[in-house]
Amino acid sequence: MNKLWINASIEVLEGKDIQQARDALNNLAIETRKEPGNHKFSLLQQQDKPENFTLWECWDNDNALQQHLAAAHTKTYLAQAWTKLIYIQRLQIIEPKITGAAT
Repeated sequence: MNKLWINASIEVLEGKDIQQARDALNNLAIETRKEPGNHKFSLLQQQDKPENFTLWECWDNDNALQQHLAAAHTKTYLAQAWTKLIYIQRLQIIEPKITGAAT
């Protein structure tokens, strides 16, 4: 079964400090990486727009993602209202199928 990959773009809310938001996101990432069902949680900051971040996540399945969204550390981060969601993509990896050696 394919894992669930998430690509999400978020932006620091106007009036919020970018460095403080980044620190809060780092804390979220540290706790999220400890969750069962999580394989990757990477935080990337745009170089030309430092108020914009991308989250790359990999989960066992949608259930693992839903447990993450219900986790205390996720709720705490969201309650602080540092960022807003720009978009989210739910993805799966397409592995090439090797059909046999050439003769």
